[in-house]
Amino acid sequence: MDIDLSTEICGIKFKNPVLLASGCAGYGEEFDPFFDISIVGGVCLKGLSLNENEGNNSPRIWETPSGMINAIGLQNIGVKRFLKEKASKLRKIETVFIANFYGSKIDDYVELAKILNDEESIKVLEMNISCPNVQEGGIQFGSDPSLVYKIVSSCKRVVNKPLWVKLTPYGEIKKTSKSAYEAGADALVAINTIPSMAIDVENFKFRVSNKVGGLSGPAIHPIALKMVYDVLDEVPIPVIGCGGVSKAQDGVEFLLIGAKAFQVGTSLFYNPETPVEIIEGLKDYLQRKSLNSVSDIIGKMKNNKLGG
Repeated sequence: MDIDLSTEICGIKFKNPVLLASGCAGYGEEFDPFFDISIVGGVCLKGLSLNENEGNNSPRIWETPSGMINAIGLQNIGVKRFLKEKASKLRKIETVFIANFYGSKIDDYVELAKILNDEESIKVLEMNISCPNVQEGGIQFGSDPSLVYKIVSSCKRVVNKPLWVKLTPYGEIKKTSKSAYEAGADALVAINTIPSMAIDVENFKFRVSNKVGGLSGPAIHPIALKMVYDVLDEVPIPVIGCGGVSKAQDGVEFLLIGAKAFQVGTSLFYNPETPVEIIEGLKDYLQRKSLNSVSDIIGKMKNNKLGG
């Protein structure tokens, strides 16, 4: 039986719903020693800023039970170096590349959106609105519904490619997702990492130099699933699930509640071939259920009420 794993989001066809999450897949070439990234549905590139950013001081990563705390600090080569050194290589790879971008003020986001919108290799733009808003006294863009509306609408006005907004778990995600939708977001990604901390009790030190980092990995998957469920209940636009996907079953959970695709991140650090295994696992699952395509399971449980 032929299995159709393709999914469509914002008019773009993805060969399967498996996307590599931003910050975990570099600029699309880091996985060459492990597998051909053209097999995945899409790659969310490492977050880009206007200027090169060296990130936080080390240590920046700490492994936790069923997860990982990271405080990388959005290290990246900057958009100009990306266009000069990386973009031409991406044009030769047959998958969908999604440019993740961030800034410290709205003007940064708008300028980046304009630049990336014109790059041929980029098919989708993904706004990371989980960054400190310097102009607003350190308030995070993503946790304030009014700021979410302002920043998303500002970027939407200058692009013609699909604009995805990656939501933070901070604040009230139903309100922020609604603001992003009303501001013109074409799709939402939920969720980003969860604030966390770890301490070396023998040496009286924080495990990461930034003190606070973002928790990701299998430990947050049930939380991400619930938040995606809430977002889907609030907005009519596509939602991409993100958080703790390490096997096909995790991705299927996102699809069953209505997500159009899902991102794979932390598991890439300890098993770079996770996406290959998930794609095969999806095929096996659909065959076992005597289903022909991923579309047969997307939203299958969307109308089921929690606890019912």
